[in-house]
Amino acid sequence: MSDDEVISPATVESGPKKSSLRATTVLRVPKVWILPLLIPAIMIALVTAIYIGSVVDPVDHISGLPVLVVNQDVGAATPSGHVDLGRSVVKALRTSPGVTKRLDAQTATLAQAKADMDRGAAYATVVIPSTFSASALLNAGLPAPSGTSPPGIPQVQLLENSRLGSLGVNLAAGVLTPAIHDISTSLGTQLKAKSTAAVTANPVLSAHLADPITLTTTTYRPLPTHTALGLSAFYVSLIAILAGFLAGTVINSSLDSALGYATTDMGPRWKMRMPLPISRRQTLLAKLSVAVVAAPVLTGVILAVAIAGFGMDAPHFGILWLLLILTTLMVTCATLALLAAFGNMGQLLAMVLIIYLSLSSSGGTVPIQALPGFFRWIGAVEPLRQVLGGSRDILYFGAQWHVGLSHAVWVLGLELIFWVVFGLAIASWYDHRKLYRIPPEIMAFVRKTVAQRTAS
Repeated sequence: MSDDEVISPATVESGPKKSSLRATTVLRVPKVWILPLLIPAIMIALVTAIYIGSVVDPVDHISGLPVLVVNQDVGAATPSGHVDLGRSVVKALRTSPGVTKRLDAQTATLAQAKADMDRGAAYATVVIPSTFSASALLNAGLPAPSGTSPPGIPQVQLLENSRLGSLGVNLAAGVLTPAIHDISTSLGTQLKAKSTAAVTANPVLSAHLADPITLTTTTYRPLPTHTALGLSAFYVSLIAILAGFLAGTVINSSLDSALGYATTDMGPRWKMRMPLPISRRQTLLAKLSVAVVAAPVLTGVILAVAIAGFGMDAPHFGILWLLLILTTLMVTCATLALLAAFGNMGQLLAMVLIIYLSLSSSGGTVPIQALPGFFRWIGAVEPLRQVLGGSRDILYFGAQWHVGLSHAVWVLGLELIFWVVFGLAIASWYDHRKLYRIPPEIMAFVRKTVAQRTAS
């Protein structure tokens, strides 16, 4: 058996009533088993490592998740001097190892905090009210400053920015909530030393004084309905990526079939056209031209089904359509370029590079700040993170150019140019080296044979 043959012709049965080859004959050849088992095993191991490795423990990997702290406390006057407990809470938050290790907690005014959350720059904001010190002292049995009526319980408010995704918000709250509790018990110890005898002697008041701060949670600018709880941007972006990959593979096989370089197998019908003399470069140019037409059609279908069919909330849908067109076109061109460079293996490479790595590093479900280091780095060039940032901007943050849309357009545009240049350069180099898909002598033989059979 030669190296190029899987089944030796000598093993093929012949005869008027027998099939030319039986399944048992094929299955006795070891080479038949190797690739169908080896390649899927490698791919599944790789996919599992990518997906599970990126999400298995986001709490352990969380670092630098942006949150804001707003201190509105004006303090309170006491016989021993002015007291500003709000400032103590801010200092404790910003110096606590449990917070600084995982969160990037910056101070801001309430107006600044709202502006940052309106552009998706913070997952949550801790707000300390103006009456915080007065309420804490009142809780300890000390008189409130004259002319004021502060609440009897010192409260801290946590504003959650659900437009950045529920998991990121939950991770931020999961760090801030125990930190506030620790600060509360520490503050209780300080207040106990200043409390009145009546408070200390009362078991209920004394127990409350030991943990005086009440943390209330509020959703900042709740999302409208029909946004998939803040995941509509992620799913629309993911579908656009999948549409590009699907378009690339279908365009590749369809044009190869039309040009005679691949078979058409529809149900029981098998067909192969006469191969046409066309270079690799011209073949790729034809495929890229079809991709330019396919991208707006496919993304239009996505939005038509999502918005008209299911009522997805989609302000600025025209801008969203343009962004999805760019995304789908880039992914289609990348898939076609990889297929042109690596043949059938290009499809597997596209799945890994464009879909699997893109999905696991996008920050769509797990925040970027909670991903392992490799996925944070690779996600900077993966298309899903870019289109997701732009889609969130369009759907949730008013389509502000500087929030995420400009970055998405620039990165996706540059990647589109890269893949087109890469594919055409590889195809041109193959043509220059005369690495034909079908050698000219075989092409001539096929055409001559077909002509002879047609004539006879």
